[in-house]
Amino acid sequence: MTGAEQKTAKLLAALWVKNLPLVKERLTMLDRAAEAAAAAHLDEALREAAAGGAHKLAGSLGMYGYDEGTRIARELEVTLGAANPDAARLSGLIAGLRAAIFPSA
Repeated sequence: MTGAEQKTAKLLAALWVKNLPLVKERLTMLDRAAEAAAAAHLDEALREAAAGGAHKLAGSLGMYGYDEGTRIARELEVTLGAANPDAARLSGLIAGLRAAIFPSA
């Protein structure tokens, strides 16, 4: 790895640490949406907020090398675009997203 590549890798690692609380916040919002969908109480505001969080995750995870996380987040965004998203599908996608981001957790 060249010096420039090492510098870029260190910068991305520092940005990841800085943005990790926001990533976790977005995952929590997705969890709330899945729980509300399972209880048949997913309102439009929460559904749209969760879709927006999924969109932001899809846009940022690839920058940190989480390509599978980006793919799953895009799928979540599409799923949340439906008026009544399937709760089991949401839960499964969120579990997959967590595993893609935090594989050892």
